[in-house]
Amino acid sequence: MNMKIKHLLLAGSVLLAVSCTTRVADLTVASTKNMDLKHTAGYTTTYNVRSKGEDKKHIIIFFPTGIPDMKEAIDNAIEKNGPNCVGLSNATLERKWFYIPFIYGQESFVAEGDPIMRKN
Repeated sequence: MNMKIKHLLLAGSVLLAVSCTTRVADLTVASTKNMDLKHTAGYTTTYNVRSKGEDKKHIIIFFPTGIPDMKEAIDNAIEKNGPNCVGLSNATLERKWFYIPFIYGQESFVAEGDPIMRKN
């Protein structure tokens, strides 16, 4: 009898833990930097190298430590490629979260795309 109660409690706690991933946008070009679109010949894109950036905030008990920002996720993905990177091509933006009630959770934005580099 005691094992059945433990199994029911474990199954109940697993059902209470929730998570979700939602694709927010698919973009041809995503950038938070200044780009001169009149001179597109000055930029190049590496199509086989995906850059990924994330802005993550935690939820402790039920107090959030902040609100994740989509702009920060894009900035993190761009900055991983050095100072000549100005944007992302074929970008996807996702919102992810999970929460275990009254214990812990996370919420984040994830930006991923092909880096657009400024030619020197």
